Amino acid sequence: MKPAFSKLTVFTGLLALILLMPCCTSGPEWQKKNNELISQNALTVRKIKGLPKTGIVSNLEAGKVAGLESLPATPLYPGVNAKLYWGTGVMTSVVNLDPDARIPEETLTADRFMFVLEGEVNQLINGENVKMIALRREEQDGTHSGTPRVDFVYLEKGSTSALTAGPSGAKIVEVYSPVRLDYLRKAGVENIPGSNADIPSPATPNIKPNQVYDLYDLQLTELTTGANSRLITGKNVQISFISMDPGALFDKHIHPEEQTMLVLRGGCDEILLDTEQPMAKDNVVLIPGNMVHGAKVGDLGCDAIDIFWPARADYTEKEKARLTAFHAIIPEGAKPELLVDGKVTKPNLTFTEGPKWLNGKVYLSNMFFDQGWNGDPKKSSLVELNPDGSYRNIVEGKMQTNGLYPYKNGNLLVCDMFGHRVIEMTTKGQVVRVVADSYDGKPIDGPNDIITDTKGGIYFTDPQFTPQAVKNQPGRAVYYVNPEGKIIRITEPNEFAMPNGILLSPDGKTLYINNCYDDESWYPVNSDKENYVWAYDVKDDGTITNGRKFARLFLVDNVLDRKGKSSSADGMAIDKMGNIYVATHYGVQIFNAKGEFVGMINLPTFPVSLCFGDDDMKTLYIVSYSRIYKIRTNMEGYVNYL
Repeated sequence: MKPAFSKLTVFTGLLALILLMPCCTSGPEWQKKNNELISQNALTVRKIKGLPKTGIVSNLEAGKVAGLESLPATPLYPGVNAKLYWGTGVMTSVVNLDPDARIPEETLTADRFMFVLEGEVNQLINGENVKMIALRREEQDGTHSGTPRVDFVYLEKGSTSALTAGPSGAKIVEVYSPVRLDYLRKAGVENIPGSNADIPSPATPNIKPNQVYDLYDLQLTELTTGANSRLITGKNVQISFISMDPGALFDKHIHPEEQTMLVLRGGCDEILLDTEQPMAKDNVVLIPGNMVHGAKVGDLGCDAIDIFWPARADYTEKEKARLTAFHAIIPEGAKPELLVDGKVTKPNLTFTEGPKWLNGKVYLSNMFFDQGWNGDPKKSSLVELNPDGSYRNIVEGKMQTNGLYPYKNGNLLVCDMFGHRVIEMTTKGQVVRVVADSYDGKPIDGPNDIITDTKGGIYFTDPQFTPQAVKNQPGRAVYYVNPEGKIIRITEPNEFAMPNGILLSPDGKTLYINNCYDDESWYPVNSDKENYVWAYDVKDDGTITNGRKFARLFLVDNVLDRKGKSSSADGMAIDKMGNIYVATHYGVQIFNAKGEFVGMINLPTFPVSLCFGDDDMKTLYIVSYSRIYKIRTNMEGYVNYL
């Protein structure tokens, strides 16, 4: 009787055994080429003294891109399967959990960082149970505005931990340092050392252990031009959630820290020694310390998890500088406070817009939209909000207003968007006069946002964001009503694809305009403004000149995925120091008076507009669809009260 196996069976078994064995990094071969490239590119080699000799050999070949799918799945527990990869001092575990699957309670033998990428988990931390979730960004429409969320936690070695997946399962990423020896055994690795050491000079963690964070609450740190990262530093390791701009180029460089890279979205050509290797979603690579590498980013940009062993001191210093600048504006520990949930309170709020502080209250528009952005003035209102969160309608069912601005005698300037006009209104809702309703003998289309200058002139944007298919004016534009009442169009039609938020500098010399959407299938105008806040010099007659890029706005992932340019920039605010605050689909983006990015305020829903308020004018009120938030700042807001 012949044995019940074949040559194919034997080959398959040998292949599986090979995959489970650690791969050798042909050190001398790549190091020879590496030394040549270091010399050719005049790079400076640095060494890190005292790193432990772990004896652990990576299962990734140095400088060779691999796919997660090529790594064997390691069953950790019933319904819990992981793709494991590791370097000398760090192990990464990309884990898929079936619904209700469980990782039993254990005492951790290494520091552990756990990120929820999909679904939800119940995490037991030293006997205390916490729920952790991941949320995808909602595609923006008239009723939906959810922003993404990635919960994560840092547990120190010696902590006790257990985890149970939610009813729909979960996908998590775990980062362990030092490497988990028991997971190496589960992966079938032989010749495992008896112990594994921490680095002798640990870094100072930038997060607290046992505390659940939302990744998007961390500030972006510019690592270099075209690369921004949310950094998480532990004692042995540093995790960098990096976003690289479309088309960015990073020259050949070296650093002494070992690096692994996992692509989450988009892709790049990774320059490794003298090769260029494409990296796409779920591709991974190991870059040993001082290996020459660089990158050419593709046209979708590239988001990735970079893990460094040990932590990079240069990145830590850059992060400290960014946080110092941010906390000069937003106090450390300050978080947005939910003031109003307009789906619960009465009267209901649907799509809040255009807030402005006047005489101890916030005035704002409550616009009605359905999911397809169809508005209805009969379901819209204009709202008076008290700082304690109580509010009332002062106009209801008469008009669908948008941007507001304080005016003379305690009145308001109001963009009656669907009424095709700008009006002056009392805070009791009485229309005093029509400020502007036509240009060049034709009705204006949809006034959106508005400000005044110290001369009594009025600027407003008209992105033609109105239901009528045929527009009155030849394109989307910005207008100026001079103190004598003459209306002047100060930008060319469609110079902006969708001019939206508008500001004046406190000295009145600079006008800022943002571009909300650009060249979308549903909004087909291609302008050269792209994802920037633009600055203009203001002339004596109120017209503008010398248009220039001022602040580059971050784009969200779903825009980048479709090769779009739309920032979703909406309302803006400015403080007396000239810092500007821009409500975008990414969050409230803050820039200094030079147009340099300072930081971001993250919200659970897309911020639409904002204003400074309170007696000291240091509170930002942020409207976000049906919700209103507030957050304290260190800055005094600027409003031109005539």
